[in-house]
Amino acid sequence: MQITNKKKIIDLIYPQLSYKIIGILFSVFNNLGYGYQEKYYQKAIAILFKENGINFKEQVYAPLEFKENKIGCYYLDFLIENKIVLEIKKGERFLKSNIEQVYAYLKRFNLKLGIIANFTRKDLKFKRIVNIK
Repeated sequence: MQITNKKKIIDLIYPQLSYKIIGILFSVFNNLGYGYQEKYYQKAIAILFKENGINFKEQVYAPLEFKENKIGCYYLDFLIENKIVLEIKKGERFLKSNIEQVYAYLKRFNLKLGIIANFTRKDLKFKRIVNIK
């Protein structure tokens, strides 16, 4: 018996929507390149989401509560189709703090999938964050 680590498309969470999102991210990088502030990448992504008929919300306010007291708040870059969190970053690598940030968003909204997109000097990198709870 041979064991393989390859994932099938059916194993992915929201594969079709994920592919559309990632395609849009690459399109933005290919057109803009590197060197802009995150907010400009976010605006370009929003334009392409609208053009592609993808339902999304930007800068989603998410208060964090403990025992009915507000103790802080988050702002998600994108909440897509009320299913996927997308965070835009600029940098060469995925920082642990960014991964933890997206995971916290997933827990807060009880969602399954988050994507971090890093706009680097050479290309676009992305990482899927899964909340298996």
